[in-house]
Amino acid sequence: MKNKELQTKQNGTKAVWAGQSELFFHGATQVPIVNSVTFGYENVDDWFDVAVGKKEGHIYSRNTNPTVAVFEEKVRVLENAEAATSFSTGMAGISNTLYTLLNQGDRVVSVKDTYGGTSIIFLEFMPKKGIDVTLCETTDHDEIETEVRKGCKVLYLETPTNPTLKVLDLKRLIQVAHEVGAIVVVDNTFATPINQQPLALGADLVLHSATKYLGGHSDAMGGVVCGSKALIDQIFHYREINGATLHANTAYMLLRGIKTLELRVLRQNENAMKLAEYLQDHPKVDAVFYPGLPSHPSHEIAKGQMTGFGGVLAFSLKGDFENVKIFLNNLELAHLAASLGSVGTLIGPPKVTSHVEATEEERKQLGIPESLIRCAVGIENIEDIISDFHQALSKI
Repeated sequence: MKNKELQTKQNGTKAVWAGQSELFFHGATQVPIVNSVTFGYENVDDWFDVAVGKKEGHIYSRNTNPTVAVFEEKVRVLENAEAATSFSTGMAGISNTLYTLLNQGDRVVSVKDTYGGTSIIFLEFMPKKGIDVTLCETTDHDEIETEVRKGCKVLYLETPTNPTLKVLDLKRLIQVAHEVGAIVVVDNTFATPINQQPLALGADLVLHSATKYLGGHSDAMGGVVCGSKALIDQIFHYREINGATLHANTAYMLLRGIKTLELRVLRQNENAMKLAEYLQDHPKVDAVFYPGLPSHPSHEIAKGQMTGFGGVLAFSLKGDFENVKIFLNNLELAHLAASLGSVGTLIGPPKVTSHVEATEEERKQLGIPESLIRCAVGIENIEDIISDFHQALSKI
């Protein structure tokens, strides 16, 4: 089946077959890992035609690579985009995209609750390059609209946010951004293409840290951005020259992970909901942040633009940070580790996970309390995870 026909299929089918619907070298059913740095041609004319884009092909793996191309095509199909390009890490994808689109004198509007590395770009690096950055209160849609209407080149959004799980009304904000000619970039890492489709809601570009849910096993790092061919061509050109290239071996591992993306995400949606419901009723828990809970301030927005609420939740404990340490140190199943989206449950406070790069003052400025705990629920039997949480909480 051709990839064009796959666009009409459901996500589970796309995850398995997109980009690899035909047989490969010597009839192989799995994508070969092409470790060749360079690619040869029998004559100069064919070589030149590939170099200038008249024919399909590869010349040098910093630019393009057959294995990497299949990964990009698979994500492109899942996000229903015109084009996609990849990167060595998720942060490479975010930084390359932003620096492709923004130059000295340009203005970018975003929110305070973005991933820690993204926040550092906005707070530290972009002002040094003469880029005007405005960070709004994340759930204050009126403030965001007001700032966008003042004019901006890029509106950068992340929803649900990392690590406080705030939800932004994408349709509303995208409409305002397009009224002033802004390019809308959405980090869709937490939601995945299974739970949310930003391009279908009007976004211009959608980003993923492929290290997280796309790969799904905490053993491969990568990033990917999808959108119109015109925008992706610009970002690709910046990336191919700056060199943040995804390696063929890593692309293969990410491809293998994506095949089970829907199965994993559906299980993680279910597990996170059950864990959130358990935690919100626990006497030692102060607050739970999960968009699937009816008590979440943006629950109705999430219901309107998401088909599932994701595998990440956050919660705060009553008392001081000492209680956080007691709880975390007594967990037996969940790993105290950064990252998210893995088959195993990962947990920790933002000060050592999502916002380890930020200072305590910067975390305070971004509205992230030191007592917050982020939990990325895995695919284990949730009864075992809840039992583990229960015994650890009893030690406080």
